[in-house]
Amino acid sequence: MKRKLAAAIVIAGMMVSVAACGGNDGKDSGKDAGPESWKGQTLTVWTMDGSAPPQWSKDVQAAFEKKTGAKLKFEIQKWDGIQQKITTALSEDNPPDVLEVGNTQTPAYAATGGLADLADLKKEIGSDWTPSVSQSSVYEGKQYAAPWYFANRVVIYNKAIWAKAGIKSTPKTRDEFLEDLQTIGKKTDAEPIYLPGQNWYFFDGLIIGQGGDLVKKQGDKYVSNLADPKVTAAMEIYKKYAALSKAPKDKDEATPQQATVFAKGKTGAFIGMGWEAGTAIQANKAIEKDLGYFTIPGESAGKPEGVFLGGSNLAVAQGSKKQSLAKEFLKIALSDTYEGELSKLNGVIPNKTALQTNLGGNGAAEAAAPAAAGGGTTPLIPEWAAVENTPNPIKSYMTAVLNGKAPEAAAKDVESEINKRLAQQN
Repeated sequence: MKRKLAAAIVIAGMMVSVAACGGNDGKDSGKDAGPESWKGQTLTVWTMDGSAPPQWSKDVQAAFEKKTGAKLKFEIQKWDGIQQKITTALSEDNPPDVLEVGNTQTPAYAATGGLADLADLKKEIGSDWTPSVSQSSVYEGKQYAAPWYFANRVVIYNKAIWAKAGIKSTPKTRDEFLEDLQTIGKKTDAEPIYLPGQNWYFFDGLIIGQGGDLVKKQGDKYVSNLADPKVTAAMEIYKKYAALSKAPKDKDEATPQQATVFAKGKTGAFIGMGWEAGTAIQANKAIEKDLGYFTIPGESAGKPEGVFLGGSNLAVAQGSKKQSLAKEFLKIALSDTYEGELSKLNGVIPNKTALQTNLGGNGAAEAAAPAAAGGGTTPLIPEWAAVENTPNPIKSYMTAVLNGKAPEAAAKDVESEINKRLAQQN
């Protein structure tokens, strides 16, 4: 789960142009003529390591083969190097028919012409897809993929420390959260929150919560919007949290792993992915009994903080000659039955709010779910991938502000580099 979500959230690498070509699996030939041609065909589906639980794959395969008379072949892919592997596959004569693609990667693949338009599928089965999770599958107004599963950050806290501070319930607003953290600092010897200066995806969530965007259109190109007042407001919120932490201002949450720091039992809370609780338990089994989770509170009760939604979509290769069969697979895989099963087995946010009932009993997932509807992503443009390449200029901006530089000045220092990256040819 850790590798899956980390890779789905940290998107980098350049995309190259793809000329989508017709292809088949070597056994089938001719154009997909619909249901009458399905029997005897084999549909190839690429899923990423950790995404599809064995039971889910088995159940979907049985349902698909029973309904269509065709065979279904899942091929598990590794995250390392997957962007280039998919790009290459989409340009060849024999592409996989269906592919799992990272949600923020989807626009780049769509821009190459390598993905099929799924507008008809959206009309048939996607009327109640949660808009926030569906947006990444749309590029320039066309539906090039279908939302599959998602995850976002929550507050993971040490219940023993909160109890020692006399806090009897979890906060419902941002101000209450900050007050609770201050109380921990006053009444215990624990660090209230561990928040390094470059927890970039938490910052992106705050920007989403403020209604901001990291890019803006200038003529026919995108440029940095880092100096926007809404982005500045998000950074000011980040500063309030960071002021209650002893974490380094020039490091991210993986340097060192924040869950490992939390596992020592001297930290009140941290903001992270649900799987990071497992990392903490692995580092210190005794911490398990004290683990708790709650949704990151927003400005007002009942409205969670904005969050970055990482996850995956399912897409059909434009070069596949089994278009109707591929869409039939998607109808089955994304049905309430199997979307719900995936959500329950993997503890991930489903593509419909109504299916979140499948998360019952999974504390981290239950805490993540309320924020999903108001979540978002990094800019959904092909040009964005290069911006996050190391060294990420937005991380440099965050550190500068936390070290006392005015947000406007810090933005000015890095905007030329952001614009340079946005102008790179993909």
